[in-house]
Amino acid sequence: MTDPNFHPETVEQFREAHEAVLARMADAARRAGRSPEEVRLIAVSKTNPIERVRLAVEAGMTLLGENRPQELAEKAEAIPGVTWCAIGHLQRNKAREVARYAHEFHALDSLRLAQALQSRLETEDRTLDVFIQVNASHEGQKSGFGAADVAPFLEDLAGLDRLRLRGLMTMAAFDAPEQVIRGSFAELRELRDRLQGSLPDGMTCQELSMGMTGDFEWAIEEGATSVRVGTAIFGHRANSAYLK
Repeated sequence: MTDPNFHPETVEQFREAHEAVLARMADAARRAGRSPEEVRLIAVSKTNPIERVRLAVEAGMTLLGENRPQELAEKAEAIPGVTWCAIGHLQRNKAREVARYAHEFHALDSLRLAQALQSRLETEDRTLDVFIQVNASHEGQKSGFGAADVAPFLEDLAGLDRLRLRGLMTMAAFDAPEQVIRGSFAELRELRDRLQGSLPDGMTCQELSMGMTGDFEWAIEEGATSVRVGTAIFGHRANSAYLK
């Protein structure tokens, strides 16, 4: 568990936090017989002020995650040269900011949202890498497709040329036993593997976006190719102006 007093304030402190997470990721990959280079770290900068995010970027983090469209837009305008990942549930009327500023979207959870993004991306003359969100924890309050609904959705997604499928995403249950959390990650991996034989022509679905500060090592051991880590890098966010 992350120390509640952990709160990097200098480039060197951010660099140390970054390196510590990367080391844990590498160890997890090796335990699973994988290369550490197979797994990307998305540093979740959400709710952190622009000044702190700049320090993190100076410390070497250039793949950043945001879950609020307006906050993403503000930071993308202020901090160039970063790959921005939109990682939170998105309402269709907020699609413009994601279409304009994000490079990746890790929470595609409906056809109507996909269509809204397609329309906005056409206006912006951009493309967007997307991950389909799957509710592998089977929690009623969480967004995401059921496993059986992903294959039919792929046929619809194939007709939206501004959206480029990278893979699948899930979030495990919060504070659940290790066996339960690993089960959700394994379910996503197995779904990805089953889909390989029935993908529409030209479509790929290789990547798995799963794992956060509390469970990213288990996620890597179960096949994650991207992990989304915030607290272990930025510390706790209780005093953030973005939460007011």
